[in-house]
Amino acid sequence: MKREGAPRLIDVAEAAGVSLASASRAMSGGSGISPEVAAHVRGIAQQLGYEPNMHARGLAGGLVPTIGLVVHEIGDPYFSDIASGVIRSATLENRSVQIAQAERTPDSELAQVKSLMRQRIGSIIIAGSGYADSQREQRMSDALVDFTLAGGRVAVIGRHYLPVDAVLPDNHRAGVSVGRHLAELGHRRIGVVAGPLELNTVADRIAGLREGTDEPGVELTVVSQAFTREGGIAGARELLGRGLTAIVGLNDAMAIGILSELRQHGIRVPEEMSVVGFDDIAVAADVAPALTTARIPMFDMGQHAVSLILRPASDEPRTIATSHELIIRQSSGPPAPVAI
Repeated sequence: MKREGAPRLIDVAEAAGVSLASASRAMSGGSGISPEVAAHVRGIAQQLGYEPNMHARGLAGGLVPTIGLVVHEIGDPYFSDIASGVIRSATLENRSVQIAQAERTPDSELAQVKSLMRQRIGSIIIAGSGYADSQREQRMSDALVDFTLAGGRVAVIGRHYLPVDAVLPDNHRAGVSVGRHLAELGHRRIGVVAGPLELNTVADRIAGLREGTDEPGVELTVVSQAFTREGGIAGARELLGRGLTAIVGLNDAMAIGILSELRQHGIRVPEEMSVVGFDDIAVAADVAPALTTARIPMFDMGQHAVSLILRPASDEPRTIATSHELIIRQSSGPPAPVAI
């Protein structure tokens, strides 16, 4: 299908049969690509009428070594742990970190990234889930390609579809572990309080839960709320009265909200309802009862992202996949026996 508007670098790469990174190097005169391939790419660009972003080119050589970190909410323990990892590694490299908070929308996130670019920040780390629909990432992809053409470095955390280095949390397998844990305890009717369903973190964790509970008679009921403690409370209210024996919050803040709502209704955990979360934030072990959760190494992910932007640029985006650990605490147990 023919694209509308001016051709982009990704269109050149597709027409030339090379990666986006190789097309970028060909157009910028970078190393790591043969003269023949570079000439081929530039010929295709000329045929398509591609015009490089000269504003981005003009930034080259004028970037400062500060690291810009874009998060969705710095008060969220998930993002604050990532930020701590970024700051620790940056400090060891004598780099400063500038944190920008974006609302959980593509427009807000892109605005924050462009603001960092205007300040000539040399490296940008974007933490936070992207979208299961890759088309929703296209404007961000275009902006980051321009930035890397200018000599900037980018790494993302928890994003699948951007053409840059990425740290990928073990969300799918963490979901498998949580689902399997509940299924093995004997739960057959399980509720899930999810964040926005269009986020790839949510899609990955739900897919993992479905795989982990892929047994005869197991039923998942999924509701979508905000990725917050208040979202957990609202989701629990929505799920009560449906005959469930366990509820999963897709992050620990939601799971803590679920615990709060169950307490308001006098529902004992885990005797009458098991509750499980994701991430293992610092307070997960201190709530009552202590929260069973899939531990995601947020601090380490921040450090991995810094290690990626400090490496020499590569023709192909690199990924660092992290692990997870199921931490079983007091909030999960077998379902109550059915009265006869």
